[in-house]
Amino acid sequence: MPARSHSTAEAPLFPVIWAPHARSSTFEPLPGMLGFRELLLRSQDITGLAVAEPPAHSALLRILYALTARVTRLDESGPGDWGERRMDVVEAGRLPAEAIEEYFATWGHRFFVFDGEGGRPWMQDPRLAEQCDAGNTAGVNKLIVTRPAGNNHSWFTHVSPLSPTLPTVSEAVLNLLVWHFYGPSGRCSAREVGGVKSASATAGPLRTALSYHPEGETLFQTLLAGLTPPEVTVRRDVDLCPWEWEELPDPETPPADRTGPLALLTACSSHALLLVADEEQPDAVADAFITWAYRGERIPRDDAYLIWQISQQGNRYPRPADSRRALWRDVDALLLYEAGGPAQPRRPKVFDTAFEVAETLRVRALGFEQEGQAKDRQFVEGSTPPLLGFVEEDAPRTEAAAGRLRQLGELYGHRLERAVRRAWSLYVDDPKAEQSTWSAEAGARYWPQAETEFWSRYRRLDRSSASLDAGLDRKATRKAFLALAERSYDTVTAPLASHVRGARAVAEARIELYGGRPPKGAGTGSAAGSRLEPTGSDQGVSV
Repeated sequence: MPARSHSTAEAPLFPVIWAPHARSSTFEPLPGMLGFRELLLRSQDITGLAVAEPPAHSALLRILYALTARVTRLDESGPGDWGERRMDVVEAGRLPAEAIEEYFATWGHRFFVFDGEGGRPWMQDPRLAEQCDAGNTAGVNKLIVTRPAGNNHSWFTHVSPLSPTLPTVSEAVLNLLVWHFYGPSGRCSAREVGGVKSASATAGPLRTALSYHPEGETLFQTLLAGLTPPEVTVRRDVDLCPWEWEELPDPETPPADRTGPLALLTACSSHALLLVADEEQPDAVADAFITWAYRGERIPRDDAYLIWQISQQGNRYPRPADSRRALWRDVDALLLYEAGGPAQPRRPKVFDTAFEVAETLRVRALGFEQEGQAKDRQFVEGSTPPLLGFVEEDAPRTEAAAGRLRQLGELYGHRLERAVRRAWSLYVDDPKAEQSTWSAEAGARYWPQAETEFWSRYRRLDRSSASLDAGLDRKATRKAFLALAERSYDTVTAPLASHVRGARAVAEARIELYGGRPPKGAGTGSAAGSRLEPTGSDQGVSV
């Protein structure tokens, strides 16, 4: 067992972006990476985290929210009003240095990545060295989520399980967090506890989900805006982070004490990991144990940074990460407490109070497009212009207009997809043909332009009037999105224009851009009405 080393509190492990006004206390350049202690002490001088992988960024923010709540003592609802106490910190302009030093003086010994015999490595379970087969570890290629492992194809880089490129400690720690929050379900390394060996894990608490984070001009604002008021029943000596536990949890029973905000932020992992230091390279990780954390039912998912919606079966689930879906399509669900629609989306709880911190908050979406079990597809990341504070506080009427803008943009995106599918189907005249041949190209042309159109018209909304539609010109908006759909349709289907059969198919399917043909005998009835454009009085659209 190696000696204690690489404290996440002190060692430069987490990349940051410094604000233009930041200055070094010495003549040395500002460091590109910091440990937790310095990162909190200088959060007012940091624009944000520079973590390239969105799921690692999302996970690291949750750790920092928990640390921020602890050092500001905003981890309990009292004494006094929680919101006013948070505003006192905002007005101070920095997180309390004395409390930060005191916290890491107390818990600093639990922040080491590698710890010696009897130690407690940070966010890891040292018992795995005994409970798992040391000759059949997961390896670093499994730990780093962008690398292929097993029989999977190489996408980002070629690696070899026989001579893997060892990750730095910083890379390993960030991927450790990804596993804790986004780890897969299914078979993992076998772990023997109480004489019983098993190798089955449940999915991480954020797997497949897209999380939304308020983002200020500095990391200081971002961390304070990301806090949520605790319930009055929450007690800081009970609501603990993993490094604050007196004893490691019993893996034979599911944890029952993960209900406070800090435990929900940091202690709901379904996976247990242990990093192995490289004896020859002190800044590298040589191997990793990755297995299940506890037996029994999965901890119920609850998270203040997710849009929760209702399935057709009535089940509550978080809006999934979808790399093809731009963030502007979720704007009304972020602004409205109840956005309506069949899915009944509820905005993330954090936005109930986030705008109190600053009027210029952005929304950053971070996630990982995955399936529930093992397959990972693509990282997802997006950011809005500053909108939350202004819209919520100064111009609440723009919420409905933003919703209509989103609906119109989506309407013509869906019609475009239907049109190109139908054009291809008519051209090949084969009901079994793959109809999505042009869908990806049409979507790639339409959605980015629709996003630009959306934000352009959003900025021009009249926030000074009491008008319900905030001056939204519906007719012009409809024409603008329709024009984008028409251009995309013409470009994608252009190869067929030189053939009679192809030109006929393209011309016939084009009507889908305008809502399609009404059903026979439904000239004035409700069936025909369901395919019309949004009217001046409706709140939704039919697609």
